[in-house]
Amino acid sequence: MELFKLDGKVALITGATSGIGSRQAIALSNAGAKVILLGRREKRLKSLCEELQADGKEADYIVADLGDESTWDRVVAESLCLHGQVDILCNTAGVNLRQSAEAVTLESWDKTLKLNLKAPFFLGQKLVPNMRERGWGRIINVASLQSERAFANGIAYGASKGGVAQLTRAMAEAWSSQGINCNAIAPGFFPTELTQPVFDEPELADKLAQQTAIGRNGELSDLDGTCIFLASPASNYITGQVIYIDGGFTAK
Repeated sequence: MELFKLDGKVALITGATSGIGSRQAIALSNAGAKVILLGRREKRLKSLCEELQADGKEADYIVADLGDESTWDRVVAESLCLHGQVDILCNTAGVNLRQSAEAVTLESWDKTLKLNLKAPFFLGQKLVPNMRERGWGRIINVASLQSERAFANGIAYGASKGGVAQLTRAMAEAWSSQGINCNAIAPGFFPTELTQPVFDEPELADKLAQQTAIGRNGELSDLDGTCIFLASPASNYITGQVIYIDGGFTAK
């Protein structure tokens, strides 16, 4: 089990106010990491931070809107100021505006690609020098089923998540030789804010569950193992991969 321990590691999780980001913070802290929660909604960040601290975990939070690229340098500086290092970067913040192709505007396209694709690269780029100093780092991006296939009203989101899959490979090529591995998870349908419109329609949610090989939609706890694995020494020889956590949705 030593392979999966994260004692002494510091993880920065973007989009930590809810859903997958919150779950990653819980999983990584349970594995021993100090976690830095990043998001726009301070009340939610503070609540999760206090919950983790009450359980004996070391947690801090930073309030920032990554949709505003002028905040990125501050986020990096404040993160490094807290512990002097960031070993694990979880690029989990994202947006899905669910617009038809005809409804997409220049503004909505740019908003989607900035948060889903541009921010993960530049946050990684800015944190790599600190990781390089120790010869060890992990970057975990969040891809999607739409990295591989198209869904209705998802043209900008799908383009951004297709980009995340290739970005992950390119980041791995650039930095893995320096000890900084980069992989991505591609979740299926999990109950989060982004997928709430799906779960608001029980018939649709059930239809999607039946499209999986396992026969159900995901529960957030199903993400824990892969997150800890990709963040830990257990994944030392794995980089540039997109791992689908989808109950076999893409297998059928």
